Amino acid sequence: MQSLDSAILAHLSLDPTMARLIAETPNPKVFNDYADDVYLALLESIVSQQISVKAADAIFARFRALFPDNYPQADWLLQKTTEELRSAGLSAQKIKYLQSVAEFSLVHSLSRTHLDTMTDEEIVQYLVPIKGVGRWTVEMLLMFVLDRPDVFPIDDLVIRQRMLLAYPEQTQGLTGRALYKVLHEIADSWRPYRTTASRYLWRWKPTL
Repeated sequence: MQSLDSAILAHLSLDPTMARLIAETPNPKVFNDYADDVYLALLESIVSQQISVKAADAIFARFRALFPDNYPQADWLLQKTTEELRSAGLSAQKIKYLQSVAEFSLVHSLSRTHLDTMTDEEIVQYLVPIKGVGRWTVEMLLMFVLDRPDVFPIDDLVIRQRMLLAYPEQTQGLTGRALYKVLHEIADSWRPYRTTASRYLWRWKPTL
């Protein structure tokens, strides 16, 4: 009997191009540091926006160090002054976004058990009202925190670039909505395992 991973790869390999990518690419490792803490994952995602991983890790560590047990409870976070939060290396905009997550969490549940009852799109619509949280951020949460198997983050620049390189005949000369339509059509054959396909695209190193 096939393992789940083998069954997923066999399904994805029905697409000859994806089969080649899988053969050329080491199995993507899945790291999930926030499996049961969506709140903390959202805070970390905001800190990480538009800066390097190394810088984000350092700032997030300093941010967490401002709180007892290194955990930024929502009510404690909202009590911190702008000066205290800026001391961790946070910009004024990111401080507002972090506060928005905290405010949201005090009114709306961010528990894993609550979110697990929702569809992927329901979770997107539930979380995007938070300032600083867009569809891409929620899709990363779906893929790497909530372990949803069929997420296709088409707004991710690397995903689009890799698909253009992998599927040149289908995508040549296309831009805008026409390109998005074709990329969705290509990815439809990967359902219901588009998350795994996307992980391979991220890790794939095309030969130019």
